[in-house]
Amino acid sequence: MLEARIVKRRRDFTVDVSVRIEDGGCLALFGASGAGKSTILSSIAGIEQPDEGVVRLGDLQLYPPPLPLHRRPVGYLTQEPHLFPHLTVERNIVFGLGSRRTAAEAGWLKHLRESMGLASVWQAPAAQISGGQARRVALARMLARRPRLVLLDEPFGGLDRQLVRELIDALLAWRREIEFILMVIDHQAEILERLCPHAAVIAQGRIIQQGCWEQIRRAPANAAIGELLRPL
Repeated sequence: MLEARIVKRRRDFTVDVSVRIEDGGCLALFGASGAGKSTILSSIAGIEQPDEGVVRLGDLQLYPPPLPLHRRPVGYLTQEPHLFPHLTVERNIVFGLGSRRTAAEAGWLKHLRESMGLASVWQAPAAQISGGQARRVALARMLARRPRLVLLDEPFGGLDRQLVRELIDALLAWRREIEFILMVIDHQAEILERLCPHAAVIAQGRIIQQGCWEQIRRAPANAAIGELLRPL
């Protein structure tokens, strides 16, 4: 179970939210740009520290004190793949794993390579692969450690619809296999709905509405949220 309270003071408002997600569960964060959604995710991930609060994942306390990033069983994926261009696809994916890998770990990496369609570029430098392949590599690198918690901060931006569908299908398949907790942000409600049946609506750093998508669409918290829910 993920239990988190994040208090983070910003120039224009203070983010103050509490979330609780059961093992294998998921939650979408939805709201206007600048509402504090990314602050929530980056604080849970450990990229930035809350001013107050607590973050627990099962019996593991992530904050306070801040647990070092390499000890957090957390996958964090943003719009930029952040690959090392001079390293091969394989070395990008295993970056952060120990140099000595068990047979089970080697089998898992092979499973990722085949399932993500990366066999043909496995030994290619990351600088030479396409943008779509780079997103797949970033996803595979995140999954290589079998995270217990996955945080997605608009990872589908700038991609064509077909690739977005493929990546969402891959994420849903991996979630069934690994059973990680999922928190996701995107500016398109349609994408969030495919990934998570429930959402928390964020405005000015607060949760102003929470429930299934049908409830939120039927009675949005305000006119601005209703406008965001309109199909693009």
